[in-house]
Amino acid sequence: MPMDQTAPSGALTLCGGHVIDPASGFSAHADVFVYDGHIVSILPAGEQPAMGERVDVAGLLVCPGLVDMHVHLREPGQTHKETIATGTRAAVAGGFTTVCCMPNTTPALDRPERIRELRQIVGRDAACRVEVIGSISLDNDPERFSEAVALRAAGCVALTDDAFPLVTQEQRAEALRLCAIAGLPFIAHCEDKTLSAGGVMNEGQSSRELGVPGQSVEAETANAREWLKLFALGAHLHLAHVSAAGTVEALRAALPHWHGCLSAETAPHYFSLTDEAVLRAGPNAKMNPPLRAQLDRLAVREALVSGDLAVIATDHAPHSDGEKSTGLLQAPFGVIGLETALAVSLTELYHSGLLGFPELIARLSTNPAQLLGLPGGGLTPGAVADLAIIDPDAHWQVASGAFHSLSRNTPFAGMTLRGRAWGTLVEGRFVYRDGELLA
Repeated sequence: MPMDQTAPSGALTLCGGHVIDPASGFSAHADVFVYDGHIVSILPAGEQPAMGERVDVAGLLVCPGLVDMHVHLREPGQTHKETIATGTRAAVAGGFTTVCCMPNTTPALDRPERIRELRQIVGRDAACRVEVIGSISLDNDPERFSEAVALRAAGCVALTDDAFPLVTQEQRAEALRLCAIAGLPFIAHCEDKTLSAGGVMNEGQSSRELGVPGQSVEAETANAREWLKLFALGAHLHLAHVSAAGTVEALRAALPHWHGCLSAETAPHYFSLTDEAVLRAGPNAKMNPPLRAQLDRLAVREALVSGDLAVIATDHAPHSDGEKSTGLLQAPFGVIGLETALAVSLTELYHSGLLGFPELIARLSTNPAQLLGLPGGGLTPGAVADLAIIDPDAHWQVASGAFHSLSRNTPFAGMTLRGRAWGTLVEGRFVYRDGELLA
């Protein structure tokens, strides 16, 4: 695209980085010219004059901003754990330009007026884009369904039973029917609570060593199988936080029957840790579904490589120090992940040679954006300039006290990771740059 030699106000040129766009397949050293919140052009490095502010990103990777489709921002009602403001600042520090907040707040995000109220807070406080995932049930009661069409009109991009799983096959079928009518994906929390009840971690050697009740892997896998039988109802089904080899196997067998209307995610802790981490990190490694055995970890990694698991999401679930200090039996489930997800993914998948950088960014950005119909996920001219600039070789030690999140409940504290976000731009504006939060 031809440009004037005089730089317009609001112009920015990222110079000399390795630009990677999984959506188009573009991968080259190039300059990215941004103006008025959008990408204007991407040309080989040095072929266009730097327009506006010139930012030298030589040696860094430039890619679409990360998109997290599974985040608990805790607002309204649980702001001692996290807020829209703190959660989105943690997000941009981790390279995320869009996060999708889950509805298990207080009150639940189950009515259009609550969605509109939350969007007002987002407009005031958020450092990045925040999309809303609504609750399929009213007041977390699986026998009372929310109004899917009204929730979509209020701004929801998907519906879910996360944290409050539907109980019967009839309820699951009705959820998919309602989502098909509304034209929304359904995100399923695969848990049979008759099998998981009382279990605080994976059932296995580590739970026996700690002397605590374990949770059978079948609690997830058996429930996933029930969901996967419902392929004739016309909705898009997305399985949340896959952690088990049996779930991966069931997913792989079901994919051909769903004709492109089935997808699934996992989280970095499931492909990087096993239940042995609970021996070290205690309640800060307690989440639901729990960390599994080595067999499950390897199965999740292989499914990410094959593409059967198409999305990496954080399941960022903040809790206060006081809540997590009550011991393994009493502490709530959940760990944070917005500020470590990229680094863990780079360390475990990219630097290990399992995934190339374009494939990794597809799972962290392009795929979730396309699944939910969101802006971003690509770098074509005219696209919104939501960008992540990544230093893939930066070695750093996780210090939870330095996080922008209100909470500190990470299983990665003290670990040395390789790779992190150097900069994050939302609509062409730096919100995080070289360790400094600008939002």
